[in-house]
Amino acid sequence: MLFAVICRDKPGHLQTRLDTRAAHLAYIEATGIVKMAGPFLEAGQMCGSLVVVEANDLAGAEAWAAGDPYAAAGLFESVSVTEWKKVIG
Repeated sequence: MLFAVICRDKPGHLQTRLDTRAAHLAYIEATGIVKMAGPFLEAGQMCGSLVVVEANDLAGAEAWAAGDPYAAAGLFESVSVTEWKKVIG
């Protein structure tokens, strides 16, 4: 099953994102469940993330999101995880 992990950064935390980016990308590679991902932008600056993961269930997708180094660094103001169906692309 596919799940969309939608994360919004805390205002003023761009440096936290930049400092943690390498660990976040390594986590994506190591876990092997990310199908697509990228940052949200506001005025050209990263301000959140959209990550599509493939997991057995919602609990697995939520566990992936909780283990993200960005989450551990306290980057996010909010995180939502919801089942998602790919239709186009």
